[in-house]
Amino acid sequence: MSDGVVDLVVVEQFLNTLDERAFSWHGERHTGHDELTSVQALSAWLEAHDLVGAGQELRAPDLAAARALRAGLRDALSGDDSAGTAKALAPFPLTLAPDADADGGGLRLVADSGTPGLDALVETVAANVAGGGWSRLKLCASADCRWAFYDTSRNGGGRWCSMDVCGNRNKTRAYRRRLAD
Repeated sequence: MSDGVVDLVVVEQFLNTLDERAFSWHGERHTGHDELTSVQALSAWLEAHDLVGAGQELRAPDLAAARALRAGLRDALSGDDSAGTAKALAPFPLTLAPDADADGGGLRLVADSGTPGLDALVETVAANVAGGGWSRLKLCASADCRWAFYDTSRNGGGRWCSMDVCGNRNKTRAYRRRLAD
């Protein structure tokens, strides 16, 4: 079980528990789905990502909080301002606490939402907003995808979750529109 900040990759995976992709690729239709449809599904996801201990009891309000956090973070990634992330984290109070792992008496952000498993995600987002890493987490610019991805491009200007899929489809569409004009 996690005792604090988790890797931003886990936040990316959390965001992708809502799969909004709705496109065809090589003749196969992709239809989206939501992994967090029940308390049991949330519990299984959190356990699989080491965010709660096995058998940790969750309730319906925990599922609602997880879905609200995911929706808020996805909305924040869709916007152009950092206020969206602050708004998404507003229901999850953060405080500063002594960091036992830091030399010289450092501080760290601590979330205490009362929702098992979500605090580590909230702390990770807050720490990455403060440290600049959050700007690298994006939603695919393709309207029929919206998959969350970590932008590894040198300048941080990546737009597509995959150049092979979404980037290629969108660039091909743009090329065909230019030819038709």
